[in-house]
Amino acid sequence: MVLETENKNLENKYVLFKIDNEDYGLNIDNVLSIEKFQSCTRVPNAPEYVVGVINLRGEVIPILDLRRKLNLEPKPSDQNSRIIITSSNDIVVGLIVDLSSEVLEINDENIDKPSATGEKKFNDYIKGIGKDDKRLIIILDLEKLLDIEQTGC
Repeated sequence: MVLETENKNLENKYVLFKIDNEDYGLNIDNVLSIEKFQSCTRVPNAPEYVVGVINLRGEVIPILDLRRKLNLEPKPSDQNSRIIITSSNDIVVGLIVDLSSEVLEINDENIDKPSATGEKKFNDYIKGIGKDDKRLIIILDLEKLLDIEQTGC
């Protein structure tokens, strides 16, 4: 599924996905497409969260296991697993997630800055906590997630 959107108010729209039954979001500006999970070609000597690479429409894209990147318990992929193809600072990377659910608009006043609780490295990846009527959404900072020195991509 390739995402095509109008340019108005994109900064407030987030692609939502689940990991461990928790809701996460990425700014839609950084999401190129959402793909069904496919097997990857392993890359020698890559960090453990770099699962490998895939060939997507003629482009070789590195794939990260977002669970491992966030220091969460690994889980085998299933029929609901998706690869979210993202781009930030001309770096294109796929992120494996448990389920991609929807696109949601979250106004700035409904996004709180993250607290200083939990593991610092994980908190560095959090841009904010979005509030919806029925849930909290952890909004990830894709630039920090894809920091070349940290990811090894």
